[in-house]
Amino acid sequence: MAAKFGPGGNSESFYAEGFKSTLQAPAWVRARGLDAYEYQGGNGITASAKTLSAIGEAAAGQGISMSLHTPYYISLSSEFEEKRAKSLDYIAASADACEALGARIMVVHTGSAAKLSRETAMAYAADTVEKACVLLADKGSHVRMGLETMGKQNQLGTLDEVLRLCGIAPSILAPVIDFGHMNAREGGILRTADDFKRIFDAVASALGGEAADTLHCHFSHIEYTKMGEKRHLTFADETYGPFFEPLAEAIVSLGVSPTIICESAGTMAEDALRMKELLYAAEQRAGRA
Repeated sequence: MAAKFGPGGNSESFYAEGFKSTLQAPAWVRARGLDAYEYQGGNGITASAKTLSAIGEAAAGQGISMSLHTPYYISLSSEFEEKRAKSLDYIAASADACEALGARIMVVHTGSAAKLSRETAMAYAADTVEKACVLLADKGSHVRMGLETMGKQNQLGTLDEVLRLCGIAPSILAPVIDFGHMNAREGGILRTADDFKRIFDAVASALGGEAADTLHCHFSHIEYTKMGEKRHLTFADETYGPFFEPLAEAIVSLGVSPTIICESAGTMAEDALRMKELLYAAEQRAGRA
């Protein structure tokens, strides 16, 4: 199984070329040599089930692997019980949207720890995650709930925190490794292939080899401050990174097959294709292409 690449949402070029509907995105993505697409529901999932199913059918016809980003207003760790309960409703609705899209995973932000101790925030998040797993099991859902590593210091979502939460129910939960977030949060720590390998090794150690082999990932260059993530950039950035070449080397060395969604600022598809090209070049150097 090979690594897959695709955009998170539609690039500016998608609209510049005259396309208007995400129904057209799977064919557009495939025509560019990509094979994954993440539907953006961050501001809420407003499309009808009929529309989502039509997008899913179009993606299946093009051989595009689908995922979904859930609403940003989901809060697993809110200090308010009512908000955590409402977040479970949003997770259930997101799972239904995933089923319609034919998506295998929905990406969820783990929450904030700004007004709470990290221990309290983690306890709230763990309780919400446990309830979400029961909810998904009761629904008979086949969708994985992906918990994302986050880029700001006041957010839950270090690698260790994500792996601990995923350990609650590894058959339902999965880590979503956002390399740009991790790099920004820690002030630019991802520089070498070994830096990236350590992440895959940590996932394998916590959740097993298959989890590491088939990671769902996000990748983009991100500007950061001492507080972590500031804004997403494009691959034209040569200052902040992280840069993909060391990750490509790590992927080839480990023999893993991640799905990598690009979240560049407006050039998601173009930069996703660049990553695919860089991985192919790394495979050629290693004699594996």
